[in-house]
Amino acid sequence: MNGYPVYLLTRLGQFALVVFIGINIAFIVTHATPIDPVEQSIAAATQYGSTSPEAIALMRQSLKELYGLEGGPIDQYFAFWRRVAVGNFGPSLSAFPTPVSVLIGRALPWTVSLLVVSTLLTWVLGNLLGGLAGYYRQSRTLRLGGLLAMAFHPIPYYIVAFMLLIVFGYLWPVLPISGGYKMNMPRDWSWPFIASLLTHSILPILSLALVGLGGWFMGMRSLVSNIVTEDYVVYAELGGVERRRILASYVMRNALVPQVTGLAMSIGAIFNGAIITEQVFGYPGVGTLLVSAVYAGDYSLVLGITTVSIVAVSLAVLLIDLLHPLLDPRVRAR
Repeated sequence: MNGYPVYLLTRLGQFALVVFIGINIAFIVTHATPIDPVEQSIAAATQYGSTSPEAIALMRQSLKELYGLEGGPIDQYFAFWRRVAVGNFGPSLSAFPTPVSVLIGRALPWTVSLLVVSTLLTWVLGNLLGGLAGYYRQSRTLRLGGLLAMAFHPIPYYIVAFMLLIVFGYLWPVLPISGGYKMNMPRDWSWPFIASLLTHSILPILSLALVGLGGWFMGMRSLVSNIVTEDYVVYAELGGVERRRILASYVMRNALVPQVTGLAMSIGAIFNGAIITEQVFGYPGVGTLLVSAVYAGDYSLVLGITTVSIVAVSLAVLLIDLLHPLLDPRVRAR
């Protein structure tokens, strides 16, 4: 067996290994924290009155079962993996008795949509503008566009988010600056509700896109500037091949191969930026939920969000890796 099946099996093995190591690290870190969710729950339940020692002991035993903290570290470890296998992380401490899986299920679509739109928008525009700037090197318009794109690249996500917040929320208040949709609006998927979703997502998406655009632009322009000097490109130009066809088939396709790899490597960093952006704009995604869980010391919710994030990011990288041979046939031959 050779070619793409070997490549597929290798990438699946790497995916499983990354997920296994990442979830184990999340388990170790959360269990090494000084926060005891059981004692914290007992303290919250008994702060307004006295409770008998028998009732406290019964409550402690019940909470240990709920949080999977019975027995020693080894028992807790296997109990944790059993919960991961079925997607059950127990109840949330800060929203008791709502299950962690329900809270994540509500927030995950917001973050996924935010990341997918901003990532694809940034990657497509950055590579397109960078490819055009590298091929049409005398264009002043493309030079100016590249200068603007690179100006935002070194700025942190949260600084850009605050800038957009000030400009479009106070100086020129034309866009909503908080929430995922207009308050008290029925979620009936009518056009007013969809329009509210779109307008509330503009600033979060724009804050992520502006920061990432410059990196893709510079990378693609550099790659195209090197490829246009290759013999096969020069020969095609001398042979009278249309410049648009040269740019699309000879230059851009070859330059996209390392950019696809870079896309897979940048997904984790984009997720970190989404967490900050969601918090700035009050966007109801996983980032906002994670920050709230950390502040509340919600042990189960933090562990559940971390686990789901590891799996989601690793799965996205796997999908991009599996698409890689479609652009570069040399990968299939290895």
